[in-house]
Amino acid sequence: MHAAARRTRPITPWNLALYAYCTLIFAFLTLPMVIVALLSFSAAPYLVFPPQGFSLRWYTAYFADSIWIDATIRSVKVALAATAGATVLGTLLAFSLVRGRYPGRVVVDQLALAPLIMPSIVYSVAIYSLFAHLKLIGLWQAIALAHTVHTLPFVVLIVGAGLRTFDLAQEQAAVGLGATRFQAITKVTLPQIRPALISAAFLVFISSFDELVIAMFIGGSRMTLPKKMFDNIMNDIDPTIAAVSVLQIALVIIALAITSRFGVGAKPIA
Repeated sequence: MHAAARRTRPITPWNLALYAYCTLIFAFLTLPMVIVALLSFSAAPYLVFPPQGFSLRWYTAYFADSIWIDATIRSVKVALAATAGATVLGTLLAFSLVRGRYPGRVVVDQLALAPLIMPSIVYSVAIYSLFAHLKLIGLWQAIALAHTVHTLPFVVLIVGAGLRTFDLAQEQAAVGLGATRFQAITKVTLPQIRPALISAAFLVFISSFDELVIAMFIGGSRMTLPKKMFDNIMNDIDPTIAAVSVLQIALVIIALAITSRFGVGAKPIA
């Protein structure tokens, strides 16, 4: 009866105005991506809208250019390493902050979130000074380490929220049944907060893969994909940049789809 009443509820002018407003906001956010996607299939030798003809030449140009491919592979390696490092370290730190009872825990909590509120340019200058002294400029491992520290707050916040909603009695029951503390955490706690772990990992990956400022400071002459895109825009802009942008958008959409499937909203393993 209630369902029937909801189906026959009249649409008020307020509802129409709200729907129209949400549609405009959605169009405002998605229209630039649609334009970029159309430009990536343009047959023109330069960026012009509306596109002149249809062609896959710019996708072919991307895959045929070793510089673009090397930059992409470098970004993937950096993002994967940063994801592994930030997820492991951030999870351990989240356990310490949520369950720890030690002097200075509040200070550690604030320091853990410092990279989140610090401007990227300030962090980049500081990390450049350190890595230049250690002769690490130009190494992809150095970029991955810098990204690990920079994205650590994402993992601490998300995993920490998952731990705060976790029923600690389940872990205590496992210990009472003979499991060690480590076994209880790996077999009970971590599977229960799996959505938070997956969401944090994908957020770190996307943030690292798209990061530009840090890579510009410590990447040296070996470019990551965002740095290559920036140089392309500054020096020799052509529709290849649109094709690369579409591939990046596709990557983000795939990551969000996987996150929604296995991360936020997913049922934890019983």
